[in-house]
Parts: sequence; structure tokens; C-alpha cells
Amino acid sequence: MHPCERVGIDFVETAPHRYANSVELAVTPEQLFEVLADADAWPRWASVITKVVWTTPEPRGTGTRRTVTMRGGLVGDEEFLAWEPPRMMSFRFNEASTRTVKAFAERYDVVATPTGCRLTWTLALDVRGPSRLGMPLGKPVMNSVFRRFLRNLRTYTDERFA
Repeated sequence: MHPCERVGIDFVETAPHRYANSVELAVTPEQLFEVLADADAWPRWASVITKVVWTTPEPRGTGTRRTVTMRGGLVGDEEFLAWEPPRMMSFRFNEASTRTVKAFAERYDVVATPTGCRLTWTLALDVRGPSRLGMPLGKPVMNSVFRRFLRNLRTYTDERFA
């Protein structure tokens, strides 16, 4: 594992590479947080994720840790910067299995709507090495992938809470 910069929650607004996408869900904010707290749910909607393991005991909160394993062998040791159900959560990578990841953080903002809730997911990162050159060109593809994950989340929550 390689150390990543210990960025704060503000990194999702200032990172060199940011991806923000939203989805309308037909579930309550509380139900959405039930899904976000469920380690087994993540691989069901974010297909890049193969395994999530909470490494600190409940209750969840700021400072909670987990390990996320992704396709391609990427592993991230995450620490939650905020855990404020049912409206917001944010985490960063403290370490990653690749040296390419310089800094990484995500923020999930949830707003209640008349038909459920709206989730805005912001992923922010900085990278080292040659990967820096291709990041701007890859933004449309990355946003497309993240929008697909959010559609998958909508399908998953529709089925789980039908």
C-alpha cells in the first residue's frame, strides 16, 4: 500500500479532477443511507467494486474506516471525513495499492424530494505520473461510467425497497 495525501472534505471542491453526478431515487434519505452503510450493497450498483470491508466497529461516524477492493486490483484504505445520515457522507483514501493515486475523496450529498431523494455524488482525485496527461481527455468517459453506476443504484434501491 502507498500513502495518499490526507486531504480534507474541501478537496471535493478543489481537486484537479472532479466528477459530480446526480440521480433521483424513489427511496427516503434514510433508506439510501441504509444502502450506503451496507458493505454487500456496493458491488451490486458500483460494478467496479468487488468487496467492501468495514474495519472499525459500529457506530459509523467521522473517523470510521473501511477497505474497498476494486476490479483491476485497486485497493483503497478509506477514512470517513463525515458521516451525517441522512444528508451527507464523505471519505478519502489514506492509502492505495497503486502509487498513481496521489489524493482521492468522495462526497455524497442527499436532499429529500417529494418522491424520495436526490443524491449528488462527487468524486475527486489527483494522480501522479503519466496518468496526469490523460485525465482531462478521459473526463467524458469517467462521467458516463459514474452516471451508469447511479442508474444501477436507482435500480438496486427500487428493487430493495419495492
